[in-house]
Amino acid sequence: MSVNFPLRLLLAAMLAFASHAAAASSHADPYADVLDLHGTPANAADRSFNVFFDAGAWHGYSLPAAGDAGSGFSGPFVHSLGAGRWVGRRMARVELKDAASSTPLALREVASHSLPGCLERRFEGDGVRLRQVLYFADARRALVRIELEASTARRLDVAVEGESMPAPGDALALRGDALLQTFAGSGETLLTRLYATGGEMRPRQERQGYRFATAVPLRLQPLALVLEQSLSPEAGGTVPRLADEPALWRHNRARWEGYLRATAAAHVEGVDDSTARRIAVKAVQTLIGNWRSARGDLRHDGVIPSYSADYFNGFWAWDSWKHAAALAWFAPDLARDQMRAMFDFQAANGMVADSVYLDAKENNWRNTKPPLAAWAALEIHRATGDAAFVAEMYDRLVRYHRWWFAERDHDRNGLAEFGATDGTRIAAAWESGMDNAVRFDEAKMLANGEGAWSLDQESVDLNAYLYREKRDLAELAGILGRTAERDAWRREAEAMKQRIGTRFFDADAGWFFDVRLGTGARIGVFGAEGWTPLWAGLASETQAKAVIATMLDPERFATPMPLPTLAADDARFSPIKGYWRGPLWLDQARFGVEALRRYGHVAEADALSARLLLVADGLAAQAPMYENYDPTTGKGYQARNFSWSAASYLWLLGIGRE
Repeated sequence: MSVNFPLRLLLAAMLAFASHAAAASSHADPYADVLDLHGTPANAADRSFNVFFDAGAWHGYSLPAAGDAGSGFSGPFVHSLGAGRWVGRRMARVELKDAASSTPLALREVASHSLPGCLERRFEGDGVRLRQVLYFADARRALVRIELEASTARRLDVAVEGESMPAPGDALALRGDALLQTFAGSGETLLTRLYATGGEMRPRQERQGYRFATAVPLRLQPLALVLEQSLSPEAGGTVPRLADEPALWRHNRARWEGYLRATAAAHVEGVDDSTARRIAVKAVQTLIGNWRSARGDLRHDGVIPSYSADYFNGFWAWDSWKHAAALAWFAPDLARDQMRAMFDFQAANGMVADSVYLDAKENNWRNTKPPLAAWAALEIHRATGDAAFVAEMYDRLVRYHRWWFAERDHDRNGLAEFGATDGTRIAAAWESGMDNAVRFDEAKMLANGEGAWSLDQESVDLNAYLYREKRDLAELAGILGRTAERDAWRREAEAMKQRIGTRFFDADAGWFFDVRLGTGARIGVFGAEGWTPLWAGLASETQAKAVIATMLDPERFATPMPLPTLAADDARFSPIKGYWRGPLWLDQARFGVEALRRYGHVAEADALSARLLLVADGLAAQAPMYENYDPTTGKGYQARNFSWSAASYLWLLGIGRE
C-alpha cells in the first residue's frame, strides 16, 4: 500500500529543515543538550532516564542510550496507561540497502542531540547522509522527519521499523495503510503511518513490531519520509492525514522561539549569563515536558509535578498555582488552563481538591493545599493584562478563600488551621504541603463540623498566605472595577496583619512560629514557614530584621545550598531523606529569596540565588531539576524533572520578577 505525501510540500520542508541544520549541532545551538535525553528502556516501567514530551502529549520519546548507534528513537512511553509504561523500545529505525547489490549500507552516528522542542540524529556512510528529527505537531501526533541524501544519484531499498514492548492483552494489527496498537484494559490506541515521496512503502506487522518497506527501490536524490505516531484516548480514534507537514514544523519552531524569547532575560549577579540562560531553557523544557492535554475527566490542560515518578499522574493544587505563576510569562494560555483544570472540580462549598486525575473517582478530597490561587491569578494578569480571565476566576477565588475561614477556623478568631475532611492527621499534614514537617509532630485533630476538621495549631504560613490572598483579591477586585470590594479586602487584610504579627512572632527567638490552640504556646521549630510572613509583606521592619539574621546564619539556613526547610542546627535535621525535615525545596527557597528582596536585602538575595543555581549538582550541566536537594551538598533527590522546581528557578533567574 502506498502512503504518498505531496512532493511539493516535502521538498519545501527539506529546504526549511536545511536552513535549521546549522543550528542543529551542539556547537551551533547554545541550548543543545541542556538536559540529557538519552536512554533505552530495559523494561516497560523503566523511569531511569529522561523523556521528551511536548505540546501536551501523553506519549514521549528519548534518544537511544549512549553507545547505541542504531538509528531511530526510544519509545514511545505512554503516560496515560496506568501509571505510565513504555509500549515501544524503538521507533523509526532506518535500514538501507543498495538496490543493485542488495548490500546493507553501514551508517555511523555523527550527532545525537536534544534541542528545544525536538530530538535530532544524524548519520553518514557509504556516500549517504541520514538525518532524523522527532517533534510533536500537537498533543496527539509525534512526527519523525527522515531525510536521505547521497553524494551521487543512486537507488536504495528502504525500510523503517519499530520494535514494540507489548503487555499481555495488547495487540498490533494492520489498519489499511497503517499499524494500530491497542492496549489491554484501555481505550487508548496508537496509530503509526509512514508518508513517502517517490515510491511505495508497504506496512507489515511483525512479531516484535512493524516495518514499512519499499515495494521497488527509491531514487535517493533527495528523499524525504515522515513517520507519524498518533495517540488517541478513545478506541478506534485517529487524526486526519497530514496535509501540510512543513506548516506543522514552522508552528513548532515559532512556539519554541516564543518560549526562548522569555528566557533571554535570565540574569543573576554572580552567574554567567550563558549559564543562567541555559538553566532557564532547562526550566522551560521541564515545565513543557510535564504539560498534559485535557482528556478523560480532566477538562483543561495542565502540568503534572513530574513524569519521572509513577505517583505523579495528575494535577495538584498548590503545584498548579506555582506552575501557573511561571507559565504566565512564556505560555500564558497554558497558565490559564492550569488554573481552570483545578477549579473545574471546585466543590459547592468552595473547596478545591488536593489533586485531580484522568479518572475523577481518584481525585483526593481528603484535603486541599495552601491557598496561593489568587496570587497565581494576579501573576497571570500582571504578565498578560487579561482582565477577562480575572473576571472568569474572581468569584471562584473568593469562594475558595472564604471556605478556609468557614471550615478551618476552629475557634473562630479569624486565623485558620490546616485540616482535613476525614479527620485524619495525615490528610491534615498533606494539606500544609509539608507532609512530615517537624512542627506537626505533636499535633492532634479537632472537629469543626461535618466533614471539617482542624489541627490543634494555627500555622503561620497558612495565615500569611491568607493575608496575601486578601491583598491579591483586593487587586483583582480593583481590576474589575469593584472598588467597594477592593476596599473591604484591604480592611480585612490589615486586620489580619495585626493578628498575625502579634500571635505568631516570638521576639526573643526572632522568628515566626505556629501556635497551639487553647494554650497559645508557640511551637518553637525553626522552619521555612518562618519567613512566609516576610514573603507576604506583613512583617514589621523589626520582625523582618530578626528573621533575616537567622536566615543568613550559615549554621542555620545559609547552608551551602541555602534555605532548607528546617534549620541545620536542629537535632531532627535530616538533609537527605527527611523530605520536609531538612531537605531544600525550591518553592520555599524562592519565597525566602523573595522575602529578602521585599525587605531591601537585594545583595544577599542575589548571593543566595547564585548559590541555589551553582551549588545544585549538575544543574548548570545536563542534570535534571529535582524535587528537593541536600542543602549541605546540593545533590538532588526524589523525583527528577520536577515542575515547581523549574517554576521557582525561572523566578530566581529574573523571569517574571518585579
